[in-house]
Amino acid sequence: MKQSEIKERIIKLKKEIEDYNNKYYILNQPIITDFEYDILINELNTLEKKYPDFFTEDSPTQRVGSDITKQFEQTEHKYPMLSLGNTYSEEDLKDFDNRIRKLYPDSFDYVCELKYDGASISIIYSNGRYKQAITRGDGTKGDDVTLNVKTIRSVPLKVTGSAMPDEFIIRGEIIIPRAEFDEMNEERKANGEQLFANPRNAAAGTIKMLDPKIVASRPLDCLVYYLLSDKLPCDNHFDNMKLAYKWGFKVPDSIKKCKNIEEVFGYISFWEKERGKLPYEIDGVVIKVNSIAIQEELGYTSKSPRWAIAFKFKAERASTELLSIVFQVGRTGAITPVANLKSVYLAGTTVKRATLHNADQIAMLDLHESDQVFVEKGGEIIPKIIGVDKSKRKPESKTLRFITHCPECGTPLIKKENEANHYCPNYLHCPPQIKGRIEHFISRKAMNIDGLGEETIDLLFKNRLINNVADLYDLKVDQLIPLERLGVKSAENIIEGIKESKNIPYYKVLFALGIRHVGEIVAKTICKNFNSIDDLISADIEQLTNIHEIGQKIAFSIKEFINDSENIEQINRLKSHGVRFEDLSSSKKTGSSLEGKAIVISGVFSHYSRDEYKEIIENNGGRNVSSISSSTSFILAGENIGPSKKEKAIQLGIPLINELDFLNKYL
Repeated sequence: MKQSEIKERIIKLKKEIEDYNNKYYILNQPIITDFEYDILINELNTLEKKYPDFFTEDSPTQRVGSDITKQFEQTEHKYPMLSLGNTYSEEDLKDFDNRIRKLYPDSFDYVCELKYDGASISIIYSNGRYKQAITRGDGTKGDDVTLNVKTIRSVPLKVTGSAMPDEFIIRGEIIIPRAEFDEMNEERKANGEQLFANPRNAAAGTIKMLDPKIVASRPLDCLVYYLLSDKLPCDNHFDNMKLAYKWGFKVPDSIKKCKNIEEVFGYISFWEKERGKLPYEIDGVVIKVNSIAIQEELGYTSKSPRWAIAFKFKAERASTELLSIVFQVGRTGAITPVANLKSVYLAGTTVKRATLHNADQIAMLDLHESDQVFVEKGGEIIPKIIGVDKSKRKPESKTLRFITHCPECGTPLIKKENEANHYCPNYLHCPPQIKGRIEHFISRKAMNIDGLGEETIDLLFKNRLINNVADLYDLKVDQLIPLERLGVKSAENIIEGIKESKNIPYYKVLFALGIRHVGEIVAKTICKNFNSIDDLISADIEQLTNIHEIGQKIAFSIKEFINDSENIEQINRLKSHGVRFEDLSSSKKTGSSLEGKAIVISGVFSHYSRDEYKEIIENNGGRNVSSISSSTSFILAGENIGPSKKEKAIQLGIPLINELDFLNKYL
């Protein structure tokens, strides 16, 4: 390609990717698959590296983060970033309205917005390009988190549109949506890491991390709520936000203009009832005077603007008696304290238990026996104890302390530096850890063994048929039939499910082993860099930490696992049973032999698993489709292909290609 053609291609790719980002993150209207999007990003990244003269800082490829920043610099806000005055009272809102109407008796509008529960951010743009991002800090200056915020896909790196000032600041809230937060916590639980308490804390903690690469891996979003400039395009806040939306910023459509305080109350009432249906957390409503001129005349106190106020929803909380604390042992040995409570009705449910997270929280709350505690379930998923009514504490009650030994096996607990949790180190012989690891191993995202669940694992463990994951592959039908709740059919299904799991791809097997801090994404990353378990075992710490997304903590955890002789023995036993510990598709990964072809996979295969064939198809330019139509190129047909699919293929004249022919022709 000529230099001019390369430059045009780069410009075109940038525009296409930003358009897709806008449709996906701003308009919630995705029009291409993640795979198709990744192809464009990879092409742009390759061209930029090969032709650095055409690289620009606002490229979409720069969202992936950069080298670790040793510390955050303090940067002064051009306009003070003050907090809002808060109220829980309608009377206070009426007083707020009366004060302003005395000064401005002529009619004026309010603008109501949801009060997003996240981390406030001030983002600076110069000539339409992303320049800098600063946290609230003390209102006068904040931390420069430019590299971190740059990774958030709903924050545009370049904006265009009518009436845009040359220099402007847009302020917003960095959040994590509920569904993505739940997935993050599931991943952390699977990796034996401490769970995040709520989306707000997770977002605020993430944005202050020192490695933008980790920030980029988190599902952060940014909802904007205010525009600042020496030359604002409109004379009112509402129209400025509508323009910001057109420029490409994420302005929620819940924003509303209200003519008077009665309409404001109507807005508050509606969202107090409907907030549970939102994809993200809110903790109230913000009411602002719409006119910029009136805002400027009203001015500010030392702490907050006089032209805005936040009405906060009351958090759901209750007072009840603390009956006891029990200590649960997770599959990685993490000890989680849970409070048993006298039953209390809270947020529509009866609560009997509440999380305490770790030893630090127990100490911070200064919990005593039979304390009267305050329990809250505002934006929290699990109820938590937020305080103690010490006025009702009995003089003779004793301080509750964190345990020193495992409640299941009696092993002394350990607490690693810079970690909040205590752990039982006896991971190979502590019963709940053994069962937890086996339950993780058989789970859907890991080995996905049909017929097995927590109850069956408990039954097998109690009958001493299994004591580790490798024991599963020694099971026989006649061993299972006599067990309670199992019969011939159930036993056969379990053995068949175990047999089928031998075809699970290597990266899922690695995830299934339950190595601490190695979740699905990390397991995939490892497998792309180490083609087999033997390669991984022989790797040193430096080789591991040289891989993107693998830090010291993960690297040391992997080495700790594979340096244990009992773990190696289990891996060797799994190998001997035919469980996959190498990436069989690695030599067939890339190419264009299937470019433009839509392929349906059906049946059972011997050379690769269905998941591996899907990956091979995508990596060679093809597209996986689930249903047969006239646009289907062919069916990759294994043994026992579904009769309905076969019949439809014959009717439409779609070719059926068997496994060997597919491999010989296309790979």
